[in-house]
Amino acid sequence: MKKVVQRLLLFFIGIPLMALIVLLPYFKHLAINLFVIVFSSLGAVEFANILKKKGLVLSTAEAAVMGLIAPAAMTVVVSFDLSGQMMSAAFIIGASWLLVFRIFASEEKLRDYTIRTVAGFSVMMYPGLFLVWIIRMTLLPRPDMVILIFLLMVFANDSLAWLAGMLFGKNNRGIIAVSPNKSIAGFIGGLIAAVLAGIVGAQFIPDAFVSSGLHPALAGAVLGFLTGAAGSLGDLAESALKRSSGIKDSGSIIPGRGGVLDSIDSVALAAPVFYVAYHILFG
Repeated sequence: MKKVVQRLLLFFIGIPLMALIVLLPYFKHLAINLFVIVFSSLGAVEFANILKKKGLVLSTAEAAVMGLIAPAAMTVVVSFDLSGQMMSAAFIIGASWLLVFRIFASEEKLRDYTIRTVAGFSVMMYPGLFLVWIIRMTLLPRPDMVILIFLLMVFANDSLAWLAGMLFGKNNRGIIAVSPNKSIAGFIGGLIAAVLAGIVGAQFIPDAFVSSGLHPALAGAVLGFLTGAAGSLGDLAESALKRSSGIKDSGSIIPGRGGVLDSIDSVALAAPVFYVAYHILFG
């Protein structure tokens, strides 16, 4: 019961707070970009801790820096209208650090060279390289509304999946081994919520969702379906990482949710899917 209360409080307090951050237009939506950078860095630290369970060891400081490289570089690109090559340069700098830093270390430390390098490349990519697409959304028409609808799709999918699973999922759980508590009812309920969010966005915010051919409601429904499905897969992917490493939660920083990575896993995988689908359906 305590976890249920915590999740409800997080929903009714966290969602409005997130909406407020998204709606701040200053400096090309710098507030949401900084939020993405911080959460990407914290998520990378938690991912590094998961990798550590499998023998892939990276220091907390390095994980934090590697995790913010992609979103920080994209924020600079967006804020100062720079070339997208800044992203490549940032990755080259991060990769060079991982490859060069310990080549002159003692023989004992060199035994961990490959392990550290592999872990470093991993946390540079996940979750930061996925969350970058939220920052790219700030370049779209009406970015505040687009990002709000995106987040509504993902969080509605997650929340309704949880609720539908509790109410109707008793006899249809255990289908997926990585997350046996997930149910078919929950998956369907989450998708319905994401589809409805897409329809609402397309119908009531026409200046942000200008359909390129399909009826706006249909285009919004397709966008919601693809985004919701990607969010569910992102959640399952992180569950697979945790189950493989023998842990329940990626952390404990967020009441009722666990760690940062537990809270952004769906957002991370859904962001690039939403961005690409938006351009196809509303570009």
